[in-house]
Amino acid sequence: MLLIFSGLPGTGKSALARAVSERIGAVWLRVDTLEASMLKAGLARSFETGLAAYLGVEDIAEEELRLGHTVVVDAVNGVEEGRQMWRQLAARTQVPRFVVEVFISDTIEHRRRVESRTASTPPLPKPTWDEVITREYLPWNEPVLSVDGVQPIDVNVPKILSYCRTPPSPAR
Repeated sequence: MLLIFSGLPGTGKSALARAVSERIGAVWLRVDTLEASMLKAGLARSFETGLAAYLGVEDIAEEELRLGHTVVVDAVNGVEEGRQMWRQLAARTQVPRFVVEVFISDTIEHRRRVESRTASTPPLPKPTWDEVITREYLPWNEPVLSVDGVQPIDVNVPKILSYCRTPPSPAR
């Protein structure tokens, strides 16, 4: 199975992706981790390092899926090009694909989380609130499970696991 987590920074996406991965024994792949590695190697942060991080995660995910492992991808996935990458990967590897979109219903809480977080993957800088609210993030044009990151992890994880047990629809 390929499980894609999507959402703006500060929504709790990584905490949920990690918790679900631990619960089901899946491989957890964070795009931020790969991009941070490039910065550690001396590359300047750019559109290209972000794209390379997505492509690197895609390649590792494909290898893991072909080994029969469940893969959880953790990334903003805000634009159609990135989303299409995961659709194509699921089709190539013939695995079911599920998408979990994490949002925050409380703007004040979202801002507090963004502004109080520490950079979780140095040297990748943490985003500013202005960067988060102006970031391109398009609505999904297919069925996804939306979970509110304000809810505790122990409330959202069972919802996500239940969703992943349902047969994927043709649109997924």
